[in-house]
Amino acid sequence: MTGFTPDAPVLNEFTNHGEELAKAEAGVAAMFAKRNNRWYPKFHIASNGGWINDPNGLCYYKGRWHVFYQLHPYGTQWGPMHWGHVSSTDMVNWKREPVMFAPSLEQEKNGVFSGSAVIGDDGELKFYYTGHRWANGVDNTGGDWQVQMLAEPDNDELTSATKRGMIIDCPTDQVDHHYRDPKVWKTGDKWYMTFGVSSAEKRGQMWLFSSDDMVRWTYERVLFEHPDPNVFMLECPDFFPIRDAEGNEKWVIGFSAMGAKPSGFMNRNVNNAGYMIGTWTPGEAFQPETEFRLWDWGHNYYAPQSFNDGKRQIVYGWMSPFVEPIPMQDDGWCGDLTLPREITLGADGDLHTAPVAEMEGLREDTFDHGAISLGVNGEKTISDDAEAVEIEMTIDLNASTAERAGLKIHATEDGAYTYVAFDAQIGRVVIDRQAAAQGDRGYRAAPLSDEELASGELKLRVYVDRGCVEVYVNDGRQAMSSFSYASEGPRAIKLVAESGTLEVKSLKLHHMKSIGLE
Repeated sequence: MTGFTPDAPVLNEFTNHGEELAKAEAGVAAMFAKRNNRWYPKFHIASNGGWINDPNGLCYYKGRWHVFYQLHPYGTQWGPMHWGHVSSTDMVNWKREPVMFAPSLEQEKNGVFSGSAVIGDDGELKFYYTGHRWANGVDNTGGDWQVQMLAEPDNDELTSATKRGMIIDCPTDQVDHHYRDPKVWKTGDKWYMTFGVSSAEKRGQMWLFSSDDMVRWTYERVLFEHPDPNVFMLECPDFFPIRDAEGNEKWVIGFSAMGAKPSGFMNRNVNNAGYMIGTWTPGEAFQPETEFRLWDWGHNYYAPQSFNDGKRQIVYGWMSPFVEPIPMQDDGWCGDLTLPREITLGADGDLHTAPVAEMEGLREDTFDHGAISLGVNGEKTISDDAEAVEIEMTIDLNASTAERAGLKIHATEDGAYTYVAFDAQIGRVVIDRQAAAQGDRGYRAAPLSDEELASGELKLRVYVDRGCVEVYVNDGRQAMSSFSYASEGPRAIKLVAESGTLEVKSLKLHHMKSIGLE
């Protein structure tokens, strides 16, 4: 295919970017002024006000960590996308930065969609993102028209940027509307880009482009097509190499599959984000060697993006409130990001994702409960009121007989709670929201391998924030992220055993400090 990659960026301004940014800041401020903090996170990234979704433009640049995110500054539902921005020198203490992008060009008049940040050979940063407009100029009834865009920062602090314009147009005869979320990397002496596409046949694909200068791009091929014909789009694609402890290299392809049907414990969310591990030779198609595996087994996880800081592959995900009711929408804000996770390739041949080491810097104090024994149907209060904590717990599987056992978090006097438990009957770790007072319910279940079950112990790290929970199983073999809308009053944490006994080898509770964004 040719004719849709211009020799130079195409710039068509329809409104003043500075004015649009000022309006967006005022919109966020208006939402912040009426924000209810009952579930607003203490140590997760969220916007001051308004709706957020995908993490964007993740990078470590000239001494600072930068996290951008999709932002609707005028409401708590999805709307015209902007880019919000926070930064940090240590990944522990964060500060708010000005809104980076607002719709101002013809090609993005209805939204500045997701994208990535890349440091070029000259040490300078470039932003790649998708410009979005409605095909009929009004709404989504006629589909959308999406193209890939380029921008460059104005300063080393990344507080503003200059848009260069469109670098890849959409060949509308080859695409069924969806055409977005560029990921850029360098292999050898070439730069490559991939993004998600719904083909004319409505098949979910990732297309591959190459460039010598990061500005002029050439279409090469379909990098990957999802084998399931129900999957019509691969949102927020990711693609990166990774090595195991012995130095063996594999390639990881990640995407958020739209259209996949639920099957057993798999694909229970509206759309589901996962990955495959395989091999890739530049210019060729990706060759998967594994099945599709979920990044996260919780109720609320989508659109992850990873980046390499020179030493580690780090990923953020969006805690996505897809299913009504969404009670936080009444509070002037909606949505947050997960903790940053380091991706490693384990000896088991699978990816592990565990919180980056910097997260230990959020611990204010530690209460060591030591070993705990619970009798049949026993219960023990670990904390009378836990607003923001991390719990490290090791369960002795061999010595425990309970059918289910674990932690009731956000346990309030009205009987509501969210349950993080090991279910011995199915051999999985579950987040069960059957007793939730507000929001969607249901449960999610992360698998344990035969090796893990046979090891005789289960290690859990549970992060409880005001309105959400993250669970890391056996040092990140699996992860789970779910919203948990606590009722009014003290929020206890209780250790419980159901229909049997529980032996806990160790349990530590850490109170967590604020990351500075409240």
